[in-house]
Amino acid sequence: MPSEKVLEKKKNQVLSLVGELKQAQSIVFADYKGLTVKQDTEMRAAFRSKGLTYRVVKNSLSERAFEQLGIKGLEETLKGPTALAYSMDDVVVAPRMVREFSEKFKKLTIKGGVIGGEVHDVDYVMALSRVESREKLYGQLLFMMLYPLTAFAQVAKQIADKGAEAGVENVSELLNAEPAPVNEEPQGEA
Repeated sequence: MPSEKVLEKKKNQVLSLVGELKQAQSIVFADYKGLTVKQDTEMRAAFRSKGLTYRVVKNSLSERAFEQLGIKGLEETLKGPTALAYSMDDVVVAPRMVREFSEKFKKLTIKGGVIGGEVHDVDYVMALSRVESREKLYGQLLFMMLYPLTAFAQVAKQIADKGAEAGVENVSELLNAEPAPVNEEPQGEA
């Protein structure tokens, strides 16, 4: 049986992990077995630059932390070497970054994830990883909102240009103007 000091240390580690995971938008579990130190260092640096936390925690400590969070169903996921990647800000960044590095480093594999307090399989995590970033989605939304105004401005400019060509002061005069005469030249007989 471990000493009281060791038990207290593990208890504090679990509490610390619970505090971090409670605020996480998404958590991705990955098998990192076979990564080189260079690959791991590169991956961790990229994760940090995106605000992503990446930790290797003993499975027994992770199990206790998830139990305290009320998340069940991770028994199979937390077998073997398991790393946790999680983000406090964006639900998509952890799945996307882990997927990108699993494609780059074939030894890294996704085992599953927890999104919104619910356990999800690899397929769900992979689907979520392909969702565009929040900034890109905002840009697309803004474009869709502005498109009708832009189209209206283009049509209004074309009408104004037609009015200038026809020599009218008001565009409404275009509607009331008589059609221009059509030159009808006699067709030559064949």
